[in-house]
Amino acid sequence: MDGATPNTQSPVLILLGPPGAGKGTQARMLQDQFGLVQLSTGDLLRAAVAAGTDAGKAAQSVMAAGGLVSDDIVINILRDRLGDDDVAAGIILDGFPRTAAQAEALDTLLAEQGQSISAVVSLEVDDAAMVDRISGRYTCANCGEGFHDTFKQPVEAGKCDSCGSEEFKRRADDNAATVASRLEAYHAETAPLIAYYGAQGNLQSVPAMGAIDDIAQALQQIVRSA
Repeated sequence: MDGATPNTQSPVLILLGPPGAGKGTQARMLQDQFGLVQLSTGDLLRAAVAAGTDAGKAAQSVMAAGGLVSDDIVINILRDRLGDDDVAAGIILDGFPRTAAQAEALDTLLAEQGQSISAVVSLEVDDAAMVDRISGRYTCANCGEGFHDTFKQPVEAGKCDSCGSEEFKRRADDNAATVASRLEAYHAETAPLIAYYGAQGNLQSVPAMGAIDDIAQALQQIVRSA
């Protein structure tokens, strides 16, 4: 695949990776490069609810009752979304599937449409380094400029480089204990998917602790080969 030109089968790329691995950043770069559309579970649910589709109404009813949206509802929402014209060049799935059961349902859905998974990319990280990376993050409370205790401190201590504000904030869940717990949960949740797609032969691993551009080049090569 070159640029946004569709292949015989439009690429279906799944990005796996823990919080902070850079999935969102890389997905946006792939969108710009190839015209792929990033589809995350949260965005799909919100859009379906806002549009008032049958699947969206079903999801809204479950969420209003405090329940978890079933796999069937998510698959129906994804089925509706795949019918839109803007996904013709291919899609990047972020946050779905999360379980082997969801992966099987996704395979069935794609088979109905004459498609299949092109590649599953696992962004590999070093857990200890990820704890340091995420727990050190903070932002300007005024303009949202991002900083880090180690990697990117303000040029003038205590003052935002972009707007000069002296007010900063941290996400409540960006602390070492919470980040470590999230990573542990991710690995436990994703292990069956790694086994599932590994058995299918379409799983590829990309080191995600290096430079953003290096990671992007590796992903671009995977898409071109899809």
